Amino acid sequence: MSVVREFMTTNAQCIREDQTLMDAAVLMRDQDFGSLPICGSDGKLKGFITDRDIVLKCVAEGLDARSTLARDLAQGKPYWIDADANVDDAIRVMEEHQVRRLPVISDHKLVGIISQGDIARNYTEQRVGELVEHLSAKPTTA
Repeated sequence: MSVVREFMTTNAQCIREDQTLMDAAVLMRDQDFGSLPICGSDGKLKGFITDRDIVLKCVAEGLDARSTLARDLAQGKPYWIDADANVDDAIRVMEEHQVRRLPVISDHKLVGIISQGDIARNYTEQRVGELVEHLSAKPTTA
């Protein structure tokens, strides 16, 4: 049985919920990330933000990225997976919620991200094909 911890990317970084979308955009640019988890001051996951979210929900709406906070885009319940969960469970969550990346949590703290790419590099070709097919069926987020 493969667990998420074995597949995840461990250099995950959070944008704090009280930081601006400009801060998030700069971090994404500097680290070459397309998305970031949003974490509270307690280190707990509050949401997830993508570069597309910043463009569509801030810039395109005429909001100021220098004053709009990450918490303003942390709407709804964030999807995540436990670090010790089976990779098949992570795939099921990704398929069910149509997301390509999942924050990985251990002891209520962010410890990594597992992405469609992480799974593709480490899992069976058939299962990866199924995941890609399911995620391509509908518009996705994250």
